[in-house]
Amino acid sequence: MKQRLFTFAFALSLFLAVTALAENTAVIPAPRTFPTNWMSSHEAFVKQAKQGGIDLLFLGDSITAGWLWDKGGLNVWNKYYAPRHAAEFGIGYDRIQNVLWRTRHGELDGIKPKVVVLLIGTNNAGNEDNGKPRNTTPEIIEGVTTLVKELRARLPDSKVLLLGIFPRGETNDPVRVQVKEVNAQLAKLDDGKMVKFMDIGSKFLGPDGTLSRDIMPDLLHPNEKGYQIWADAMEGTLAGMLK
Repeated sequence: MKQRLFTFAFALSLFLAVTALAENTAVIPAPRTFPTNWMSSHEAFVKQAKQGGIDLLFLGDSITAGWLWDKGGLNVWNKYYAPRHAAEFGIGYDRIQNVLWRTRHGELDGIKPKVVVLLIGTNNAGNEDNGKPRNTTPEIIEGVTTLVKELRARLPDSKVLLLGIFPRGETNDPVRVQVKEVNAQLAKLDDGKMVKFMDIGSKFLGPDGTLSRDIMPDLLHPNEKGYQIWADAMEGTLAGMLK
């Protein structure tokens, strides 16, 4: 009897351990405590959503938040998107699971945008400081897929413009390969009707694949020139989706 109980307990512990290892963090909605203003930023978005009047929503991480930065995309935003009643719900360092949590806690309540521009996943790619992968390529794909499904469920009348993860880092950075693999699979989410996929990453790169610091000074976040490239690259598609 004791042997059977031991065997069962061992099997159960092994199952739980394997399950934990197999758990994809990118699909588990999670808030954050860093940066310290994360929750207040989320609450501000919820308040903004309740006010309504948003026809175009940009959703994502710091690259999306940068649309309203003085040294980022603010001037481009004021020209292209402010007149279209746009809002940006971007928070620095966010990963897929953080945006998923935000969509389930009020940020989409009270709004019916014509289009949601979604750019997310760069903070799930690459490695942590300890060298451990943040998320694998399949995990990132599953995470973005889950988020797109969430948007479609909560905003059934809104179209989604899903952008491929932007290139970052030096040409030989391994994250470039992962981003390319992820984007190739995300393209399959394009249904030709309510979800449109665009990979505009090549617009930021030179002929030899280098990412210029004249466009992304830290090889991650665009400056005004970079945001202008972004706006120009998607304008034709976005304008059509907004009709």
